[in-house]
Amino acid sequence: MAAFEYFKTNVEKAASLLGLSEAERKALEKPDRILRAELEIEMDDGKKERFPAYRVQFNNARGPYKGGIRFHPNADEDEVSALAAMMAVKCAVVGIPMGGGKGGVAVDPKKLSRGEIHRLSRAYVRAFADNLGPDTDVPAPDVYTNPEIMGVMLDEYEKIVGKKSPAMITGKPVELGGSFGRDTATADGAMAVLEAFFKDRRFDPKFLTVAIQGVGNAGAQAARLACAMGMKVVALADSHGTLKSRRGIDVEKTLSIKEEKGSVRDLYCQGSVCDATRLAEDDAEILAADAVIVAQADVLIPAALEEQVRKENAPDVTADIILEIANGPVTPEADEVLASKNTTVIPDVLANAGGVTVSYFEWLQNRSGEHWTKEVVRARLLETMTKAYREIADFAKERDITLREAAYALALTRIIGAMKAREKLRPNDFARADTPI
Repeated sequence: MAAFEYFKTNVEKAASLLGLSEAERKALEKPDRILRAELEIEMDDGKKERFPAYRVQFNNARGPYKGGIRFHPNADEDEVSALAAMMAVKCAVVGIPMGGGKGGVAVDPKKLSRGEIHRLSRAYVRAFADNLGPDTDVPAPDVYTNPEIMGVMLDEYEKIVGKKSPAMITGKPVELGGSFGRDTATADGAMAVLEAFFKDRRFDPKFLTVAIQGVGNAGAQAARLACAMGMKVVALADSHGTLKSRRGIDVEKTLSIKEEKGSVRDLYCQGSVCDATRLAEDDAEILAADAVIVAQADVLIPAALEEQVRKENAPDVTADIILEIANGPVTPEADEVLASKNTTVIPDVLANAGGVTVSYFEWLQNRSGEHWTKEVVRARLLETMTKAYREIADFAKERDITLREAAYALALTRIIGAMKAREKLRPNDFARADTPI
């Protein structure tokens, strides 16, 4: 099932719970605008190359479109549309007055020089400048883009409009108006939600184990915060393999080795040869990359790729709680299997909304000329995420539905309400927009 089909499945389920009309459903599933371009740049060897580019503006009923720009070989219209749609839901879930947008360029940035990437970034802004801006559409970093690229894009945009406009893009370097706390915001927000969930259920994290898939920026920070909460990390995985230890993993040491050598496996292995004696001493194992999904743990945190928990492996998942830091790591079919096992899934549209929340904070700071401290950013992030969890948990409990169903239903209620206020649909189409479940 394609990414956009997953989104529509979740929207349809929430729409049915809410009793939305057919017109409302269609409006919620259709992007406001899909922008396309062929970006032509000069390569270092003097040749010209063209790259397909997209900007999908999904829904701005609640505020300017908001969402990242990814440079990836597989970026296409379907993927970008799905991510834009999810951004609209995500912003509504955490109460941010922004809409959903997403951009992408079909390119393998690993094959480009720094200069070529800069030229590609400027070409992207030139192609879509008329549809970007602080009050229109505010991009941010995504897969294989970073603060440096956001700075280049900001520079190009300001050249085009002829004035300073730091609020047109977020995720910038701090010296260009970026916000403190943006680099760890996704994991910080997710773990704040998990902590709120623990308090809600009266779980003591000191007695809980966790398995984490992905040790990039978000996964690594999640592992550190899990340790700080008192949890025992029993499995860590990257694309090269899973490190598993019932005794518990030394997270900082493992992350340091990963940074230095390239994989969590390298704590015990050199190439394909692993130190069996040390592994036995530490009660540790080196397993396949996807083994982390079914590792024995109380909490599973997929923080890497989509579609990691599927119908085929969901029956073997041992975790009672899944915290989705990645986008779409649990398929709709797997959701049904997990629900039948009473596994709680804390959905991505809530769990990983910390990134867009701090992006929103950056936008606010740029517009007001303020620059908040790390402490202020973190405090406001934790407040926002905890409040969002409370609203969704209460919504789910009152209606006896899953957290994902509650997140989507609550978000759709807010989006529909904003669309009604802005007359994006005919008045008669809203006859049942506020109908309770």
